[in-house]
Amino acid sequence: MSQQTENTMRAMAYERYGGTEVLSETRLPLPKVAPGEVLVRVRCAAVNPVDWKIMAGGLDALMDVTYPVVPGWDVSGTVERLGIDVPEFAVGDEVISYARKDYVHGGTFAEFVSVPVRMLASKPASLSWQEAAGLPLAGLTAYQLLTRLATGKEDTVLIHGAAGGVGSFGVQIAGVLGARVIGTASTRNHERLRGLGCEPVEYGEGLAERVRALAPDGVTVVADFVGGVVDVTRAVLAPGGRHASIADHNVLGAGGQWMWVRPVGSDLAELGRLADSGRLTVPVARTFPLSELAAAFELSQSGRAAGKIVIEL
Repeated sequence: MSQQTENTMRAMAYERYGGTEVLSETRLPLPKVAPGEVLVRVRCAAVNPVDWKIMAGGLDALMDVTYPVVPGWDVSGTVERLGIDVPEFAVGDEVISYARKDYVHGGTFAEFVSVPVRMLASKPASLSWQEAAGLPLAGLTAYQLLTRLATGKEDTVLIHGAAGGVGSFGVQIAGVLGARVIGTASTRNHERLRGLGCEPVEYGEGLAERVRALAPDGVTVVADFVGGVVDVTRAVLAPGGRHASIADHNVLGAGGQWMWVRPVGSDLAELGRLADSGRLTVPVARTFPLSELAAAFELSQSGRAAGKIVIEL
C-alpha cells in the first residue's frame, strides 16, 4: 500500500447543495485527530433525515459548511487512534457517537471519523454494530426531551409521531421513566407500538377527542416529534402540563420548549445501559453498503422504513 493510500480513506461526499445526485464516492485525507479527540474506524453509520436535509441546504442559516462534506452524524466503530490527553478510551475500544461538530464537514459516511471524547460512549454489548449505530441521534433526541420535561411515574405522556425513528425511542424511554404512554401513529403501526408498551391512537381529524377519551383529565407531558400539532397539544394538555417539540418553533408561543439534540456522551452511555438491561431496543429496517448511500437517503426520504437505515463499511 502506497503512503498516499495509507493517508486517505473511502468516503461519500458532496461539493454543493442538492439532492442525491450530488453524492459521490471518493478518497479523502484521513481526519486530523485534535487533543481530546479519537479517530474512529467506522463499522456502521446510520441515516437520519437531517443528513439529506443538510445536503439540500436546509440548515444553511444555522451551520457553516466546509466542502467537501462527508454527511452523517451517527456511528458505531472502534478506536483507531487517540489524540493528546484522552485517558477515557484505548485503541481498539468499541464505541458509539452522535458525532455532530460545530460545522458541517467531516461526517460518518466514511472509513474513519474524528470524534471529540465528550461525544463518545462505549458500544452497548447487547447491540449489533448496526443497532448500535442507530441509537445515538434518535435515542438522545427522545431521552433529552423527556428528561428535560422531568417525565416521571406520575405522568401521562402523549408522543406525536410515536412510530417514527425518534418516537419509537420516546415510547420506550417514557416507559422506563415510569410514565403512561399514548402515541399517535397510523393504524398499521399500532400493534408494534402496543408491543413497546404504548396506547396507540390514529392521527388526523378527531385526534384530540381520541386522546381525551383515553385521558379525560388531559395528558401531563407532550413530546412532539413531527411538527404542526400545536393546536392538538393545547387541546389535550392538562393544566400545568409540559410540552416540547423538535420540529416546530411555534411551541414557544404556546408555553412549550423548542429543542435540538445535544451530543452528550454521558447521556449516550445511559442509553447504552438501558439497551444492555433489555429495556431499549433499536429496530433496523435495512442496511446498505457505503457506495449505495444515495439509495439509503432515498429510502429515508420516502418515509417507508419501519426502523433505522444503516450503512455498513
